[in-house]
Amino acid sequence: MNIGTNVDKYHAFIDTQLNPETGRPFVPPRLRPAVTLSRQTGSGAMRIAGELAEFLQTRTPAPSQWMVFDKNLAEKVLEEHKLPKEIARFMPEDRVPAIQDAVEEMLGLHPSSRTLLHLTTETILHLAELGHVILVGRAAHFITRRLKNVFHVRLIAPLDQRVAQVMARSQIDDLAAREFIQKEDRGRTRYLKNHFHADLDDNLQYDLVVNTARIPHHEVAHLIGEAVLHWAATL
Repeated sequence: MNIGTNVDKYHAFIDTQLNPETGRPFVPPRLRPAVTLSRQTGSGAMRIAGELAEFLQTRTPAPSQWMVFDKNLAEKVLEEHKLPKEIARFMPEDRVPAIQDAVEEMLGLHPSSRTLLHLTTETILHLAELGHVILVGRAAHFITRRLKNVFHVRLIAPLDQRVAQVMARSQIDDLAAREFIQKEDRGRTRYLKNHFHADLDDNLQYDLVVNTARIPHHEVAHLIGEAVLHWAATL
């Protein structure tokens, strides 16, 4: 994990979102939009997020820029709250068993899961309020549900297609891909349920649900982008 490189990107992103003269956020005529992407494993979220950021960037006046926060969100949490980078491995998108968490906290290996969750929530809200971010996973759609400038998207696809995607991406066989998908999806569902008492598959939490099965990823990104721009014009 290249913490230094990504921290530099984060600082550059923050700088473009602030008024260079005062160091305070611009007060534009409209709120800056942000997007959350909730996803089923293997539905193409990371490629779609990247292409969505590129699409939205072409429609956003300089010097503002769009940035994707996915697994690197853990790095941003550590940087923003001045925590050692080694703690990142204790921040999976799932719940650490309570006994294991208590023992590791007692041994001083890391802050408690509750503390890390609180810090992650603070960072997600901070980024969403700045705008021009795409937040992938980490219950971002639920954490930011009360913010008026955030558009929530859910990506889904049939299991067989997701298996094929994971097999191709990770160079593993069918059985391993299915086990990986089951573990990841189960962990994300448990994370949201245990920490926020919410159902990941409740489609009423999202502004747009897209089945990526028969639509190329770049077209999915453009579809979401057009929806975001149309919605953002009403902010």
